Amino acid sequence: MITFLVCIVILIAGYFTYGKYVEKVFGEKPKRPTPAYVNADGVDYVPMSTPKNSLIQLLNIAGTGPVFGPIAGALYGPVAFIWIVVGCIFAGAVHDYLTGMISIRNKGAHLPELVSKFLGKFMKHVVNVFALLLLLLVGTVFVSSPAMLISNLMDGKVALALIVGVIFFYYILATLLPVDKIIGRLYPYFGALLVVSALGVGIGMIVTGAPIPELSFQNMHPGNLPIFPLIFFTITCGALSGFHATQTPIISRTTQNENQGRKIFYGMMIAEGIIAMIWAAASMSLFGGYGGLSEVIAAGGPAAVVSEVSLLMLGSIGGTLAVLGVIVLPITSGDTAFRAARMIIAEYFKFGQAKIMSRLWIAIPLFVISYALTKIDFNILWRYFSWANQVTAVIALWVGAMYLFLARKNHWIATVPASFMTYMVIVYILYEPTMGFGIPLNASFIGGLVAAAVLVGIFFASAHKKRGTSLLLDEDVSGFKANEA
Repeated sequence: MITFLVCIVILIAGYFTYGKYVEKVFGEKPKRPTPAYVNADGVDYVPMSTPKNSLIQLLNIAGTGPVFGPIAGALYGPVAFIWIVVGCIFAGAVHDYLTGMISIRNKGAHLPELVSKFLGKFMKHVVNVFALLLLLLVGTVFVSSPAMLISNLMDGKVALALIVGVIFFYYILATLLPVDKIIGRLYPYFGALLVVSALGVGIGMIVTGAPIPELSFQNMHPGNLPIFPLIFFTITCGALSGFHATQTPIISRTTQNENQGRKIFYGMMIAEGIIAMIWAAASMSLFGGYGGLSEVIAAGGPAAVVSEVSLLMLGSIGGTLAVLGVIVLPITSGDTAFRAARMIIAEYFKFGQAKIMSRLWIAIPLFVISYALTKIDFNILWRYFSWANQVTAVIALWVGAMYLFLARKNHWIATVPASFMTYMVIVYILYEPTMGFGIPLNASFIGGLVAAAVLVGIFFASAHKKRGTSLLLDEDVSGFKANEA
């Protein structure tokens, strides 16, 4: 298990090295007041401590993504480890840090507002559609997946529809109530359960000497599906996920000081990468090869893999706790997905959210649509979620690249991953036979390269044009200081 352990060490080292460099490039300002104080409203803008914000951020972004995605990605073999490590350090954590910090500098604005400011009003409408679609899909997927896990845990003795109803009821409360009433109070305990369950499986593999495969670039997929571009859409959370860009503004509104940003945004993405590594390694090592893993997934989906791995590594009691930890993941992302959707719609139509009825008018239609989507096959939902997720990530990375370019800082830390993933999302939609155009893979690579080159050219032309304008990168908060004095 040398590859597995080395990858874990690299992820941790990445936080202290590249994470520190990204923080230096951005240039945090500890003396600048944050939206938690400047825009305090007792509902969404509420100052909370760094440990609490960090755990909430981890639970917000984690979902079943760093569990279900790596389980499916494990079918490709150890090449999945490479994408998790490289993607997490150089793309995902950069994406999360920049979206969180740029949001802090702009009144805790959500992604559509940031896109409007830095990429133009047309792109704001595009990202609004993608962000809301993504959040609805996330909310729906994160109702279905924990419901399946709970049903498995109870041997099907409780009706799946009842479990779905209970989860929806919790989501409604978490979406409507002030952020510190449910999310701020319960998440630290949920976070502890999540960390303990992931560490339990990881330590269990080390203690038992599980046969985790060593580094190989060979495609092990039983169905011989191509690694490129599919691996980037199979493993999203844990490497790079646009869903995170919809979640970081929730915490940008509760962060007390900019110098906490690296711990909260970059650091929690690294933690998610470690969770993804553990589940990918467990899936590769505990089912007698990739054929065995494929059979378990075919029979019961990723939820069956979670249950079997947990019970095998930790026994009945520990295994049940581990499964509960994985159940917590999607539930604590689903609730904030709906919350973020409510906030985005409110910002778009300029609806105040101080009164609960104002929140209800937005929240109720969201839950009705999501309930209808739960009737669709989970695998189809996941496929659409993955592509919408990575398109959103690409747009968020371009926002970060534009911000740094206009600030005359090293924009390449965002431009390089943005360019690469722009290429991949185009290749994917050209190639994918069921939801895309079904074009042969080689032709998709060529078409994707041409289209991505055009889009990158448009970005630089727009960026150079914007440099000559009086665009205010950061909202002016000097008045707050004067009032405080």
